Amino acid sequence: MEPEFLVVSGSRLSERFSLGQGEVRIGRAPGSTIRLDESGVAWEHCVIRRSDGQWRLVDQRTGAGTFVNGMRVSDHCLEAGDQISIGSTVLLYREEAAPDATLPQHMLLQACSLLFLFRALAASENEGLREKLEEQVLRLITDLVPCRGGAVLLGRDAAELQAAAKARGFAGDQTAGVTGAAIDNASGTVAVPLYVRASIAGLIVVQFPPEQTSRLQEHCDTLAAVATLGAIAFETVREVESLNLEKALLLERLGDAQDGIVGDSSALRKLMHMVARVAASETSVLILGESGTGKEMVARAIHRQSPRAKAPFVAINCAAITETLLESELFGHEKGAFTGAVAQKKGKLEIAEGGTVFLDEIGELAPPLQAKLLRVLQQREFERVGGTRTWKLNVRVIAATNRDLRAEVRRGAFREDLFHRLNVVALYVPALRERGEDIPALAAHFLERASARCRRRVTQIAPEALAYLRAYSWPGNVRELENAIERAVVLGDGETLLAEDLPETVLDAPAAPAAAPGALQNSVTDTKRQLILRAWEESGGDYKVAAQKLKIHPNSLLRLVRTLGLRETLR
Repeated sequence: MEPEFLVVSGSRLSERFSLGQGEVRIGRAPGSTIRLDESGVAWEHCVIRRSDGQWRLVDQRTGAGTFVNGMRVSDHCLEAGDQISIGSTVLLYREEAAPDATLPQHMLLQACSLLFLFRALAASENEGLREKLEEQVLRLITDLVPCRGGAVLLGRDAAELQAAAKARGFAGDQTAGVTGAAIDNASGTVAVPLYVRASIAGLIVVQFPPEQTSRLQEHCDTLAAVATLGAIAFETVREVESLNLEKALLLERLGDAQDGIVGDSSALRKLMHMVARVAASETSVLILGESGTGKEMVARAIHRQSPRAKAPFVAINCAAITETLLESELFGHEKGAFTGAVAQKKGKLEIAEGGTVFLDEIGELAPPLQAKLLRVLQQREFERVGGTRTWKLNVRVIAATNRDLRAEVRRGAFREDLFHRLNVVALYVPALRERGEDIPALAAHFLERASARCRRRVTQIAPEALAYLRAYSWPGNVRELENAIERAVVLGDGETLLAEDLPETVLDAPAAPAAAPGALQNSVTDTKRQLILRAWEESGGDYKVAAQKLKIHPNSLLRLVRTLGLRETLR
């Protein structure tokens, strides 16, 4: 084939442009060989000319610049696999492989483009874009091996991939690749899995013509190498996503740290006094309390007040990750330790060196990991998964649970020696119902945050709404209160958070008598009732028409009917 550009990103995705024998001009001008009508592209952006048997790219002194493999260039001799970025478009420069090139050498020429496409595929959330990218990956595979068709499938588990493969016309032994590389000689099909972090994430299924049957194993090896490239790309994208998520969480929690733990009840003051006392020591701490009480915030408060404050604080939820992955998350792994371990990775313990590790939901830790964690606490050393080197460790461990660990020890579900190692100092975080006097301050704090996040101006909470908040038992504790306030901000209309904006579970609880509204509030409530009754009667019982007369949303009207006790009256 002639040298060509393959568009792998941008408005002209999947298009191919042969360089032919002439001059190729790229820009926004109508006469451009490759016209890119988008921001960041100049009228005449760059020119590709053939010189001394090679293709040279010359930037036309554009302000936005032309980039090759991430580097800005003014004059560049193109090589196979080069990625040219112009505005939001990325073009891949491709050449025909030398006649005597073996498949592995040819594959090296395609590796860069495969990595790029796999990364784009892993990061894409648009179904249509994914299909185009999968098609491009398959085209590159077609350049590597003499196949006659196939599919690149993505999925969350083996069953999903199996179903997707069958939907594409592959059945039986042809889809055995979900559990390992498989060759079906009868149909000339090769299937290889794509693993990410020891879990299957994709499947490459390729069909070959009958004359290639004798070379299926060779083709399977090539496709396995392609799958490895895909695994590397997916792993990189997952790591970036994970880092971005951790960054977002840290930024959010930094705000929490700056605001402090909200409240001034006696129960909270007692807890914070204990936090200040244990923070200065190096001892392990076990934080107890119901879900949603803010155990991680207490752990962060201990870290911030400790001598380790300038070192990392690394949190990991033992209940949110499967046992096989949790070991790798905690201790890290060496390259090749398991299928999908395409690179060495540091664990959370190693990342937290010099700082604090917070193990949330420690009661969910599987027995084998309990034994390994005990060794870390006793000997202050660990080994990565698949490794033989012992690493020294200097971290403080803070654990948390909503379970009764003593009861778990008695029934044999939790190691007694580990429990005693963790339970040197135990702190109890009171449930929200045990510190009801903190609810107004917490509600105001969450109102301010939710207003900023939702970009709505809500400045106060109506006394009636506050009465409901104080009367509710809050089984979900502080987390449930925060969610209720955010929901009310989203659904409310004015600058005041009203009772009818609150969730039904909160409104079903009777308001506290001490917080009953005064004469003015009673007058406002009576006026609301009269207006609703009149609008309901005039609309013939059609609540949507009644809401239109009252100039409010129908859902708001229904909440008012429930809140004001008008259900029976309007039947």
